[in-house]
Order: sequence, then structure tokens, then C-alpha cells
Amino acid sequence: MSISRITTHILDTTCGRPAAGVSARLEFQGPDGWQEIGSGVSNEDGRIMNLGPAELAVGNYRIEIDTGAYYRQIETESFFSSVCLGLVLKDPAQHYHVPLLISPFAISTYRGS
Repeated sequence: MSISRITTHILDTTCGRPAAGVSARLEFQGPDGWQEIGSGVSNEDGRIMNLGPAELAVGNYRIEIDTGAYYRQIETESFFSSVCLGLVLKDPAQHYHVPLLISPFAISTYRGS
């Protein structure tokens, strides 16, 4: 398994643990609109290390995370059915780590390392 240039780590702050089994997809904005270029499911540690290609171009990307399915799986009511994180990659040689902190009624994210 190769590590993609864009990775994420999903943490359920209500439970105080990683959110395992969360689906996400990575999309690139090309001349014909948004195109899926990768996808993954968070592991037991809440990480998706193989979300997309190892090499990416400069441009606009977004990660769509299916938080609704995760909360249905653990039988918890949630306001957010999904989270869409838009990113601008200016240096394709860098690694872009995007952690996501979730709870049923709040989300938070940041550029990690």
C-alpha cells in the first residue's frame, strides 16, 4: 500500500476515539468539473493513508467524508450527513494531512503534518 499525497485522520470527539469504518473519496477539479480520483475507508486508528494517488497536480481538490453512515452504524443521531473539505494544492511535492474531528453536531478540521 502506498501513501497518497493527501491523507486524513478522523477522530470521534464524543467517544474520545478514532472513527473506524468511515468512507471518504478524493476528487479533483478538472476542466470538465469534479472527478473522483481515489477513495478509502478509515482503519481502526481512524486513518486513511491510501486516499488517492501518490502523485498529484497543482489544483483544487476536495475530500467528501460520509459521516452520516458512520453515525448510523454506531446508532447515534447526527446532524451532518457528510463533510466536504475543499483544498488547494500549490506544491505537489508536499504531503497534505487533513485531520477531521467529528461529533454528532459539530466538526473541526485543520492542516496537519
